[in-house]
Amino acid sequence: MLTLKPVRPEVVAVAASAFLLAAYNVPLWQHLDRIASWQPALAFILMLFGAFSAILTWLAVPRVFKPVLITLFMISAGVAYFMNRYGILIDTGMLRNTAETNATEVRDLLSWKLVLYIALLGLLPSLLLWRTPIDYRPVLPNLFAKLLMTVGCAVLIVGAGLINYQGLSSMLRNHHELRLMIVPSNYIGASINYLREQWASAQAPFTPIAEDALRVKPASAQVRKSLTVLVVGESARADNFSLLGYPRDTNPELSKQQGLVAFTDMHSCGTETAVSVPCMFSNLGRAGYSAAAASNREGLLDVLKRAGLDVIWRDNQSGCKGTCARVTVENLSNASDSKLCADHECRDEILLQGLQTMIDNLDQDTVLVLHQMGSHGPEYYKRYPAAFERFTPVCKSNALDQCSRDSIVNAYDNTLLYTDHVLAQLIETLRSNQDRVDTAMIYLSDHGESLGEYNLFLHGTPYMLAPEQQKHVPLLVWLSTSYQRSTGIDSTCLQGQRDAALSQDNLFHSMLGLLGVQTHAYKANLDLFASCRRSQVAGSPAGNTVAVSADAAQRSAPGG
Repeated sequence: MLTLKPVRPEVVAVAASAFLLAAYNVPLWQHLDRIASWQPALAFILMLFGAFSAILTWLAVPRVFKPVLITLFMISAGVAYFMNRYGILIDTGMLRNTAETNATEVRDLLSWKLVLYIALLGLLPSLLLWRTPIDYRPVLPNLFAKLLMTVGCAVLIVGAGLINYQGLSSMLRNHHELRLMIVPSNYIGASINYLREQWASAQAPFTPIAEDALRVKPASAQVRKSLTVLVVGESARADNFSLLGYPRDTNPELSKQQGLVAFTDMHSCGTETAVSVPCMFSNLGRAGYSAAAASNREGLLDVLKRAGLDVIWRDNQSGCKGTCARVTVENLSNASDSKLCADHECRDEILLQGLQTMIDNLDQDTVLVLHQMGSHGPEYYKRYPAAFERFTPVCKSNALDQCSRDSIVNAYDNTLLYTDHVLAQLIETLRSNQDRVDTAMIYLSDHGESLGEYNLFLHGTPYMLAPEQQKHVPLLVWLSTSYQRSTGIDSTCLQGQRDAALSQDNLFHSMLGLLGVQTHAYKANLDLFASCRRSQVAGSPAGNTVAVSADAAQRSAPGG
């Protein structure tokens, strides 16, 4: 059996630092090569090496050092795999996504290459470290050695910084993404922030909103019941909707739906479901949103329920992220339907099952939220039936970096074809019942998706760094003729507003206005229907102009 000589803890700290930087930070080095000359890049690497070595030196104590390093090696191996494969950045939002994922999403991300990463970059160095004897000194000499090592690391950090100060400072000032690419400090910092967020959430009191909510219906709507269906899409980006100008016909069925309005300039609140869904249903707006605040606060569905509407959430995904905690929930993601469900996953048509029965037995005005699986990646080919695989060839792997971009886009566009079919079916059902029930559909995706642009895949990039493809989302609105009469909304007017700059900040107030809910929490200037309402509903005088969120206003301003 191999016998290794004892080594000093400082040597292990230096070697571990070099290994952490070399083995797990390939995306960082590739990015540095693209954005900087070799002088500031080298200075940055030397500063990281000095910082890592100093920190690990102080962690070099018996019964602590090896477990800490092994933990870093194992986690860093997994993190390096996902960063290399999908181009992701690690921040608190990405960690929140990981913590709140479900088994189906985890299965989609597993691969033999991940196992290989864990084995070669996690287990192998861990075994080598475990078998290496560390020669610790007595307390005082050990303390002196740590201080000496720290001074040496500080000299290296300062020296590297001063040698190329201008180039280094310019690089760090203009490229904030660098801190999210440094393994393991990126996921350690994200973990600390996430735990702080969870602690703050646990300590914060629950906040009700719009306690004065009262529904006022026009006299013409008193006899008929209404069904308003709000469809929350998943990872659908506006760029690939033919209704919004994409040259490939990804919306063949919806394009034939009379009265459908497709808004061209809608932007999401976040780039991941764990942010976008609770944010779009809150009245905080993107500027005021935080996970801790939203998790202890009522949202849109609570207000609608308080105003007397029946509210139902049907889920075919990983849950509502707390937004449906106090309304009726139907989880259909693991339904036992041989035609629509297999391998612990269901097609989105499962969300439409029983809809006609619901309409037949409607005894009060109802808001039905349908949460789709939609275009969730990376295994896009699993999101649609074989009949919708019209664009070929398709990438049939979760290793998107190993597929051609055309095959990735083909698979993704097929998911939109299927979403198009599901939404068209929904509209047809609603239209066929409009003689006895006022019906409407609103479709809004939670966030967009990257398909290889800028070497990024999937979503979840920090908002300030995220490309437009992850933030520009489709918004579709269809109102039956009877629904338009009952609410006083002119669909022709809506068509004229389809290019208005909007964001998910508008959803809360638009739904209140649409459903005639009066409350001090309602803001008419954020109600996208306000300017097209012929009569006063929910305190919105006719003639109001379409309002935009602060984010949307900034985007539409010159230079914004």
